[in-house]
Amino acid sequence: MRSKRDATSTGHPQQPQAARDQGARDQAARDQGARDQGRAGREAGARGRLVERGAGELAARPWRPAPVPLSAVDFVQFGLWRSGELGAEDLLAALTLLPAARAEVEELEAGLFFVARSSGLTWAEIADAMGFSSPQACQQRFNRLTARQETTS
Repeated sequence: MRSKRDATSTGHPQQPQAARDQGARDQAARDQGARDQGRAGREAGARGRLVERGAGELAARPWRPAPVPLSAVDFVQFGLWRSGELGAEDLLAALTLLPAARAEVEELEAGLFFVARSSGLTWAEIADAMGFSSPQACQQRFNRLTARQETTS
């Protein structure tokens, strides 16, 4: 007859594999959540630092009316524009926002793909305008962008 305890365990009853797998997935989700919260906190701190250094004085963008805050792209551009006046910590703040800026640009790219196709442009026309080697490569780029956005939403 099988023992209800694993001889190599620390005295805890053996769990079925499915329960252990679920526990591992739950822990991975908690770990990812903690990383996401940490990144969000660092980004908020970086935005605040750059606002203090003058980014808050930038004019509102007509496509981002008040009270919509500046985009990560705006903050990164500000950091580069004022790099001669900013200290190392300020530049690190701008660098902290680069992943968010990349994500914003990818959202813009996917949006432009969508409206271009909706307005009747072909994949060949879009590929030519964007410098892709083929319409298929352009469509694959769109598919990768939208798949990435679905996994991060």
